[in-house]
Amino acid sequence: MKIRDIAKQYKEYIVDLRREFHMHPEISWQEVRTSGRIKEELAKLGVPYKEIAKTGVMATIKGKYEGKTIALRADMDALQVKEQNKVPYCSKNVGVMHACGHDGHTAMLLGAAKMLNEMKDGMKGTVRLFFQPAEEMAEGAYAMVEEGCMDGVDEVFGIHLWSDLEKGKISVEAGPRMASADLFKIKVKGKGGHGSLPHQGIDAVVASSAIVMNLQSIVSREISPLESAVVSVGVLNSGTRFNVIASEAVLEGTTRCFSPEIRERFPKMMERIIKSTAESYRAQAELEYTLGTPPTINDASSSGRAIKTIEKLFGADSVSLMEKVTGGEDFAVYLEKAPGAIAFVGVRNEEKESNYPHHHERFNIDEDALEMGAALYAQYALDFLSE
Repeated sequence: MKIRDIAKQYKEYIVDLRREFHMHPEISWQEVRTSGRIKEELAKLGVPYKEIAKTGVMATIKGKYEGKTIALRADMDALQVKEQNKVPYCSKNVGVMHACGHDGHTAMLLGAAKMLNEMKDGMKGTVRLFFQPAEEMAEGAYAMVEEGCMDGVDEVFGIHLWSDLEKGKISVEAGPRMASADLFKIKVKGKGGHGSLPHQGIDAVVASSAIVMNLQSIVSREISPLESAVVSVGVLNSGTRFNVIASEAVLEGTTRCFSPEIRERFPKMMERIIKSTAESYRAQAELEYTLGTPPTINDASSSGRAIKTIEKLFGADSVSLMEKVTGGEDFAVYLEKAPGAIAFVGVRNEEKESNYPHHHERFNIDEDALEMGAALYAQYALDFLSE
């Protein structure tokens, strides 16, 4: 029996799991119930697993014959968003919801585990299943790798359900797919004074405002117009009263790009502008730059294989082209250790009101896409191992 037919048989199982996970969302590093349910399902299947990265789970399905090793990854944490959907499986954890599709990722990978486990006697090689915590904090993949999940892995494959793609469409182009996502904090120090006598102080608000504006020249004047990059300041805190010159300010923001080289240059470019701008206003400033996730770059060979897998499962019309996005994804951490790819599986369906963006309080998915994702996980693994 073909994988697609097996996936159809398990559709209800996968949807039920997704709804259960959706009703009981847990934020990063607190995925205790979710992790427990994953272990319960793996135990029912007789699939060996171990706890990893605090609340993570790594399972292993070993084929009858020796061969390569492929890792399949699903993330499982939710967001601090108050759900506004009116559905029977609405979040029971007020203020927390699966607003990014991780409930579906986890359910699909368990569905794939069920399929692969049934086929292991004819399988060559090994499949590792990563149920990863804390993707939303860009910490989970690092923790998994530090504890050895990628040791001996020849290929890694992931799926992200995507609300900008129609249900039935899948994108898995080669090259950059998601951006690096780094964080920064800028501390500006001036000198306080009376608002009516600004010459007696050193205004941290004015200096900070100039820093915000001047940072934009990095993208417009220091990076090729053929490259995509973002420098965004999301927080500027300063001042205590309307008639007091602020002595200090704190700015926080993020940088995004698709080039490892540009990512490496960002801190030095920013520091030069921050310090020189502050000095021009007689203030001082320092930069704290924190690396988040690298850019997610699909390997060309892996992408080509995935496209063939999609065509085999669903036909050529299911392969869709999608522009890369500036959101971050810590799946990139695995791609630094082994070749692989992440596929975007469409879940958009306006008739089912699954047309809200990720992280929105009414985010939802067309659950008909879940069996497609589960089938893609399983078939890609088999295709890789059979080469």
